[in-house]
Amino acid sequence: MKRIMLVMLMLLMAVSNAWAYDKIMAESYAEFFAPFSHKATGKSLHMMGNAAFIKHAKAGELFILDVRTPGETSILGFNIPETVAIPMDQVFKPENLARLPTDMKIVVVCKAGHRAMAISTALRHIGFTNTYILQPGTQGLANHLSPKTAY
Repeated sequence: MKRIMLVMLMLLMAVSNAWAYDKIMAESYAEFFAPFSHKATGKSLHMMGNAAFIKHAKAGELFILDVRTPGETSILGFNIPETVAIPMDQVFKPENLARLPTDMKIVVVCKAGHRAMAISTALRHIGFTNTYILQPGTQGLANHLSPKTAY
């Protein structure tokens, strides 16, 4: 009998956890992701390729948010004005959010684009609608650059 009661208690706990999510947050994400569909997903995510990144960076139209670790940025960093390195786990602190502009495009970068996608999506969800993702990441940008493409 004790085993049956224990199993029932465990099942009850498992079922209650399945319903334990933030409904308001889920609704806000449903609204946020509503325009994302098949071919429009890249555009909805605000992906920016190498050529567009280089063009806008040369024109001084970008604020670059590098979310890689200090170790990564010490080896390969950006010399572009309006670049700030804030590790991924520090971005959402109030003092760091205050450093982000609202009047220019913010391009979030990391090595391959995965961290940038997560941070950019979250920033857009909290109101930074001007946030973009360097699609191939710094690794893809480094592979793309040559004396011809860099100038």
